Amino acid sequence: MKNTISSSTSKKITHLTLVGIVGLASTLGLSACQQTPDYNYLIGETMGTSYHISYQLPDDADEAAIQAAVDERLKQINDSMSTYQNDSTISTFNRLGKDKPITIDADFSRVLDVSQTVYQQSGGAFDPTVMPLVNTWGFGSTMTVERLQSPPTAVEIAQAEALVDFESIIKKDDTIYKTKDGVGLDFSAVAKGYGVDVIADVLRDDYQIRNYMVEIGGEIATSGVNNQQQPWQIAIDAPIEGSTVSERQTISAIRQPRNTASQMHLATSGNYRNSVIFDGKRYSHTIDPTTGNPIAGGAPSVTVAADSVALADAWATALTAMPYQKALDLAKTQNLAAMFVVLADDIKESGSNEAPDDDIDDWQVVQTPAMQALRADKKL
Repeated sequence: MKNTISSSTSKKITHLTLVGIVGLASTLGLSACQQTPDYNYLIGETMGTSYHISYQLPDDADEAAIQAAVDERLKQINDSMSTYQNDSTISTFNRLGKDKPITIDADFSRVLDVSQTVYQQSGGAFDPTVMPLVNTWGFGSTMTVERLQSPPTAVEIAQAEALVDFESIIKKDDTIYKTKDGVGLDFSAVAKGYGVDVIADVLRDDYQIRNYMVEIGGEIATSGVNNQQQPWQIAIDAPIEGSTVSERQTISAIRQPRNTASQMHLATSGNYRNSVIFDGKRYSHTIDPTTGNPIAGGAPSVTVAADSVALADAWATALTAMPYQKALDLAKTQNLAAMFVVLADDIKESGSNEAPDDDIDDWQVVQTPAMQALRADKKL
């Protein structure tokens, strides 16, 4: 996460296409004689990426006040959880030695709780203390074949694994401490999702806005209807290496159910932008905390719908941090609404009996029963 949030712009919109793994799909337009309500569009930068917000402005609402409230909440999250910000709570904690408590704020506490839940339920596949292993493998924003040709030694991996220990993080009331020197936290795999949740809270609770779409770095929350009075619909791209916004293929879409809640929380995690093929296998820059090695045979793209975007974000990360078949089995066991986009050859190699729900060329979409049920929900 970056340590600053830039100034943002606001303008009226009638249609929006998002950048990233998950995009906003347009719905069928209304006829020219039908008047559509005005929706406002906010865009800014946070957490090393950008945010986009589309919402129906209440008649008596102050646009500038909404913008200021959104930016203030994002600043608070950065002040709490940005590892790029030297004076943030998380950076301060990471510098502390063992048995030295630090007071944490409510945002930090909630993200830690979500992390602990997914850590436990995923068998350690999601672990916010995994950064020592990532650093040891030299995986940042890119991945090279050279690293796999000359991997870290067993001793180097073991030294890093010794510092991957989420169990050593102890929370007591509004404080946390660690029981082992050198252990640190990194919430980058859940903080964007949490940021989406808190922005949605600002819109809904502080300004009584019921129709909105909030996105940070591809993680999305929707509520109510879009400017064409239709449920929001989110497009899922085929995970094609080198694809861009102008050259992308939509392989599927998830439409917000028409139910009493009228909300949806989605997150997508993908390995395809940072992966290489070595000795006939595709390896991801994602490290499996349970083995200390890069993932081979993982799903290139996983989208999860959950009760919150933070929870969806953490689970999407966990499911890409394990081989595809294992991830699919776990998602079913945990009754997760998950959508996997994988190569047809990967399904064959895994021995899966799953029938794909859709495909574009060699890409296959496989859904859990919970995701199928969510997409089939047409209740009013």
